[in-house]
Amino acid sequence: MHPCNMASGSASGGKRSTVFPRHSSCCNLSLMNLDIIGWSPSGAVRFLDQTLLPRQEVHREVHSIDDMIEAIKALRVRGAPLIGISAAMGLAAAAARQAADGGLNVAWFDEAAGRMAQARPTAVNLVWAVNRMRHVAAQAFADATDQAAVARALRLEAQRIWDEDAEMCRAMGDAGAALIPQGATVLTHCNAGALATGGIGTAVAALYTAHEQGKGIKVVSTETRPLRQGARLTAWELSKAGVPVTSIVDSAAASVMARKAIDLVITGADRIAANGDVANKIGTYALAVLANVHDIPFYVAAPRSTFDLSLASGATIPIEERSAAEVDAAPGAAVHNPAFDVTPAEIIAAIVTDRGVVRPPYQESIRRLFD
Repeated sequence: MHPCNMASGSASGGKRSTVFPRHSSCCNLSLMNLDIIGWSPSGAVRFLDQTLLPRQEVHREVHSIDDMIEAIKALRVRGAPLIGISAAMGLAAAAARQAADGGLNVAWFDEAAGRMAQARPTAVNLVWAVNRMRHVAAQAFADATDQAAVARALRLEAQRIWDEDAEMCRAMGDAGAALIPQGATVLTHCNAGALATGGIGTAVAALYTAHEQGKGIKVVSTETRPLRQGARLTAWELSKAGVPVTSIVDSAAASVMARKAIDLVITGADRIAANGDVANKIGTYALAVLANVHDIPFYVAAPRSTFDLSLASGATIPIEERSAAEVDAAPGAAVHNPAFDVTPAEIIAAIVTDRGVVRPPYQESIRRLFD
């Protein structure tokens, strides 16, 4: 079997290599063998510290709830799907250690899950994954004969969340690639690739798959200020995988579109409301407006775990405000540093999901997606 088609790891443990496109021409072994997240032999969660990329590739291990919360808040692990996976794995790892010490009980788990769910407010995948772990924990505490059995049930569920996300990524790649014409130049924002998920990505999955299909695509990646996830992470992983990519500063997007150098835009999402409004990395809304002005299709890609049907619209999506220290501003200047913005559904051409592409009217198509 070609290594590009390998997705090792199982519910019983081990580690999974990042799943990348099958075709050998689009693969680079240095990226495929780079473990973005996994289980260490000791049962800890081992992850690639993304704050140090691309200059350093450093892996860290966490056993405790506090350490995983710190990793999520500090963006050592990031991207809506990966945050959910990391939270689930962090809860499982900490529960296993707690069980070994004889202290795994309902009160401990409820407190730990509550704190984990609040690590970051915007990406709904976090709460979605924690709620799945809560459900399994409740059943396990009711049925299990010992603490070790509860810990095993939590580990199995965390692995299932990871495995399911990898499958959803491949499905989004297939659906999204169908929207990309032969020879297209595609603009993407922030990082919605393998570094943000348990598989090949959400928006970037479509790029990998289109490249795998021999469509001869080119990618333009916005820098994504203030933390430059596009320039540091997306350009890095696309280059590693052999996909042609050019980085631009955020403020160049309008002029590049005006020169008719972009055929379509595709981004990921951190939360999607019932009406199709999309919260994503700050700057996404501006790109959607620009794309509409220049008659360029603007697409979003996200798994079903990113939809929040409890919210009627994006008006009530909580927007994370990050530290002023992330912004290079003059001393004494006030800083407003929202991590996300909301793009209204009416300027989104389609949403790529793991169950296919949904189009306006979103109120109806999203409801059918979950029926």
